[in-house]
Amino acid sequence: MKLEWMETHRSLIEKMIRCGNIYAYTFHKQRSFGTESMFSVSQIQTLEYIIETEESDEKMSDMARRLGVSKATFSKNVNSLMEKGLLEKFHCEGNQKNIYVKPTDQGRKVYQEYTTFILNDMFNDFLDKANQIPPEYLKLVEDMMDHLMERMLVYQKGDQEEEKEKRFIKIES
Repeated sequence: MKLEWMETHRSLIEKMIRCGNIYAYTFHKQRSFGTESMFSVSQIQTLEYIIETEESDEKMSDMARRLGVSKATFSKNVNSLMEKGLLEKFHCEGNQKNIYVKPTDQGRKVYQEYTTFILNDMFNDFLDKANQIPPEYLKLVEDMMDHLMERMLVYQKGDQEEEKEKRFIKIES
């Protein structure tokens, strides 16, 4: 059966689906990524975001939202990274409710090792190809990805809303 809804974009959609599936499969697998520490893609993204936003003093809950992961997943990653000595938790004096996370010197070192490894192992060729895309077309690709992610979030939220709205009605015998 021909999948006509994809029009002439079957190959592009197939590659996006395959990329998403491979990413999902590897998301929680632990490996070294050229460092002495073992961590997952999910954990390194957490560390990366914390290092990137270190000066802004974002709360953990805000970081989780911006990364697109649940608070529980973010917290689990933070705890794992703390056990490895890569992060530390803080709270402001007089307010123990809001938790802030900062990288340790070891966390910065491991992240630097990771970036060197991942750039050489994965992203050099990818970025060389991306540099061949004219800026106006690159913006279009980014817009396509943003649109796709927004639609996927609607489905994710929809499932959660359906769960909340579920009501049980007794069946009369």
